Parts: sequence; structure tokens; C-alpha cells
Amino acid sequence: MANPMRIRAAAKDGITEVRVLMNHEMETGQRRDASGAIVPAWFIQEVSARLNDKDVMSAQWGPSIAKNPYFAFKIKGGKAGDTVSVTWVDNRGDTRTDNAKVT
Repeated sequence: MANPMRIRAAAKDGITEVRVLMNHEMETGQRRDASGAIVPAWFIQEVSARLNDKDVMSAQWGPSIAKNPYFAFKIKGGKAGDTVSVTWVDNRGDTRTDNAKVT
């Protein structure tokens, strides 16, 4: 399983800004290793976010996203103490969910 995501969420003036640093290798399936063999594709396909168990964002990604992607988005609403959870699923079926409290 991948290392935890680093999630920061801060509320100001009725808007919650969420910043996420995901730990993932993100291979495209087009690169070759030292022996010339193609490195198999391995990338995040789906990302979703929830604020206090309410879906607030979902995205579909492909192999062109960078290694260890940084992702930021804003949510209308949210206040200090609320919980933001971010989940990703990759093309191998691995998944990761991490939470952060809004400050």
C-alpha cells in the first residue's frame, strides 16, 4: 500500500481550500527500464473527496499525471473541525483513503 497522502484543509470566508500531496509512482506504460523492457502502466484512475461524508469532488485521471501528484481544490462551505477525506483508486485496483481536519 502507498504512503499516506498529505492533506491540508483551511476554511476562510465560507470557502474551504484543500491541498493534497499524493504518494504514487504514476508510470505511463511507455517508459523502458535499463534492460529495454517496457515498465507496465501504473497510475491513479479515480480521485474523490468528501466533506463530512458528503461527496464534494470526483475526477478521472490517466497516465499523463506526474509522479507524486499535487492536487488542490476549493469547496463552498466547511468550517474548522470538519473532516475532509480524499480517496484514490489506481489501475491495479489499489486504493488509499486519508482524512484531515479543516482548520
